[in-house]
Amino acid sequence: MKGKFQEIISQGKPVLVDFHAEWCGPCQMMGPLLKEVAAELGDQVSVIKVDVDRNQPVAQRFGVRSIPHFILFKEGQIRAQRAGMLTKKELRKMLESAIND
Repeated sequence: MKGKFQEIISQGKPVLVDFHAEWCGPCQMMGPLLKEVAAELGDQVSVIKVDVDRNQPVAQRFGVRSIPHFILFKEGQIRAQRAGMLTKKELRKMLESAIND
């Protein structure tokens, strides 16, 4: 996944990476909210999900210690990082700041 992951986060548009696990209740609650915001913003952003149990090296590489954990990339660079549940407003604000950057 390393090469593919790097390719994905290096896009010119913002890429939000959702580090999660199937057993994580708060992660499950964020799923529909992420889909909704991604649909509203359309092609301006990409949202990808990384299961920390299946992709431990990627999670470790970015210091993910609690989930849900969100890292926003643009052109391969980290633009924002948040752990825990977010509101729709917080999520949109984070994404829109990278879109307009």
